[in-house]
Amino acid sequence: MNETRKQKIVAVVQKRQSGIILVLEDIHDPHNAAAILRTCDGLGIQHVYFISEKEKPYDPKRIGKASSSSANKWLDFKTYTTTVTCLKELNKEGYAIIATALTSHSESLLTATFPEKKVAVLVGNEHAGLSKTALSLADRSILIPMMGFVQSFNVSVATAIMLWEITRQRHGTLMLSTKKQDVLLKDFLKRSGK
Repeated sequence: MNETRKQKIVAVVQKRQSGIILVLEDIHDPHNAAAILRTCDGLGIQHVYFISEKEKPYDPKRIGKASSSSANKWLDFKTYTTTVTCLKELNKEGYAIIATALTSHSESLLTATFPEKKVAVLVGNEHAGLSKTALSLADRSILIPMMGFVQSFNVSVATAIMLWEITRQRHGTLMLSTKKQDVLLKDFLKRSGK
């Protein structure tokens, strides 16, 4: 590996965020998931969890290599068959669970703040949104206020807007520890040879 490539990998590792996980519940279209993975990599989010309770599961390492720009090569995934298992595990690990949903009690993204050190952002199915189970287990619910006739954005666009705002508020304050950066760097160097 040449030095320029190695320095790029080092720079990316140094910008990876700590304490943020994206959870995708029953995303139907793998192309939407691939676009979301590209956003995660671009914003320094390393961990993406997939829940396939109602939708047919697919391998996140293989989906949409072209549309994800091979972001899936650099991300870490966990897959679950039930929402309850995933969210209870995150809760036990101290994550604040933030649902993205159009509900009467949702906070507006325009005024919401994200002081939590560990957040798990939940995104739901393109047509049905998040399940009742996910909404009942969430600590908070956030919506993106719309200014036109449509009620919502495409799931990949909505996810990008949500993650961008959380990243903007956390910018530079919650990055990986030196020890975790060293571990991730070794892992990325292995991945770069594949």
